[in-house]
Amino acid sequence: MNKKPKLTAPERDQIAVSLAAGLSLRQIAGELQRSVSSISDEVKRNSVNGEYRSITAHQKSRERNINSRRLNPLKSPDTYGYAVEKLRSGWSPEQIAGRLKRDNGGKTVICHETIYRYIYSPQVKSKNLAEFLVRHHFKRRAWHGRYVYRRGIANRVSIDERPGVINSRKAFGHWEADTVEGKAHKRGIVTLLERKTRYYQAKLIVNIDSEYGVRAQRDILVSFPPRARKSVTFDNGKENYNHERLAKQLNLKTYFCDPNSAWQKGSNENHNGVLRRYIPKKTDLTTVSQVELDAIIDEINDRPRKCLKYQTPSEAILEELQCLKLPKCSDSD
Repeated sequence: MNKKPKLTAPERDQIAVSLAAGLSLRQIAGELQRSVSSISDEVKRNSVNGEYRSITAHQKSRERNINSRRLNPLKSPDTYGYAVEKLRSGWSPEQIAGRLKRDNGGKTVICHETIYRYIYSPQVKSKNLAEFLVRHHFKRRAWHGRYVYRRGIANRVSIDERPGVINSRKAFGHWEADTVEGKAHKRGIVTLLERKTRYYQAKLIVNIDSEYGVRAQRDILVSFPPRARKSVTFDNGKENYNHERLAKQLNLKTYFCDPNSAWQKGSNENHNGVLRRYIPKKTDLTTVSQVELDAIIDEINDRPRKCLKYQTPSEAILEELQCLKLPKCSDSD
């Protein structure tokens, strides 16, 4: 049986006129060829102080319909539970919507704008879901950046000489390196990001210098097979002075950004911005353990990315590593 269309504005005009004339709800239902319950519900829902006015009734109905369309996708307990869980895990509405679509065979379950509207709707504001959204853009400025090593880095190869296949992110095994500073510029976190898969790794260091820097970079990269660590792109910080030792030990190539040009390894910079949500600037890194840092990195790697068609970096790098085991797997530089 087909569902009866919603009441129209002319029908509401007729209800108002008939009520004013003293007709019963049953009589009005007969005139409009509607059920008595439909007319009764209409009058109850849209009357104000016991008086039914057609213009007011139609406006109230429209507002309810708009709110229903906005909120309906999250009324599903499964969708609501999934969205809230992922928001609390640091996922953006776009990541939530994209992953739901990927997991449902490419069918859109909900769009990210719907999630934003839901979060900020008057009915939901009291739940404080907005507090889980990223509120700031992380933009690093040159004059606020770390000290550029003025002494000069021996055998430094400019990023301008980096092959196009690396720049295009079509080849696997090429990394970007950076360092996140702690309180008073003493302790730090060495970070590495694989450009194709956006897989992110990090290691605490007790001092930001070339010895601890190269040691942490090696500890991270040595856990991957040789074909998964072909090159690293650095900035000009002092912790990268011993890059040649890393290149020799792991048989990889090294490239360097132009001075004060952090955007040339923007993927790592962006991930460091996400890391700062967990470990804010001026944090005393003696209060952070490697176990705690690893848990944060795992959480970041388990978020779907639009650039990966809503795969997670963890899933993407696993595919690449499995591919390396296949004899016919492409291994272009």
